[in-house]
Amino acid sequence: MIKFDKLWETMKRKGITQYDLYTTYGVNRAQVFRLKHNLNVQTNTLDRLCNILECDLDEIAEHFQDDNFFK
Repeated sequence: MIKFDKLWETMKRKGITQYDLYTTYGVNRAQVFRLKHNLNVQTNTLDRLCNILECDLDEIAEHFQDDNFFK
């Protein structure tokens, strides 16, 4: 499972709010909802967030082992 808990920590550290994501950077509210609930997001969204926050992927997402395997 991919969790985005680090995203909110990084945003706080960088002084960027959810409102900033919507208004200044044009991030769709549905994407923020998906991130808040650890749902699937496109890699393009992750790339945009890394560019907005000037950070690496490991500062916004973390992998936790689960039973989600390809068969």
